[in-house]
Amino acid sequence: MHEGANGDGRRLSAEPPASGADQEYLSLERELTILFRRARANQGEMAREVHPDLESAAYGLLIRLDECGRQRATELAAYIGVGKATMSRQLRALEELGLVAREPDPADGRAWLVHLTREGHARVARVRDARRARYVSQLSHWDRREVAQLAHLLSQLNRGMER
Repeated sequence: MHEGANGDGRRLSAEPPASGADQEYLSLERELTILFRRARANQGEMAREVHPDLESAAYGLLIRLDECGRQRATELAAYIGVGKATMSRQLRALEELGLVAREPDPADGRAWLVHLTREGHARVARVRDARRARYVSQLSHWDRREVAQLAHLLSQLNRGMER
């Protein structure tokens, strides 16, 4: 059952259903809301799988470092969309957990590069492998072309939202 519907699938809203393209966009908004809510809950779960003391928001930092390698804290802050103080606090916590380390940036002696430690990489890889296995299990009834099409459409959506 979708959120916003009662047990028999009818809308709970007193508003008349939208027509035409509006209905398509309302449907998109509803499905994305559900997806984002589930993604936030899953991110917290995955963060705890990496380390029981890891904050949910820090999981995205680990994934970014896993995918892109060494980065400056300012680059990470811009990507995640947080301020320098928040990023410093999150990186300090990740360092204390032994998941990331800092090293001087050879291109700028005043800056530091952040990277996953071996332990951080191993833990992130284990959680990502388990997550992919869950996707395979949950989508086993889908045709692989449908999975590829969904990935393509989500990529297109993400690129469009970066503008």
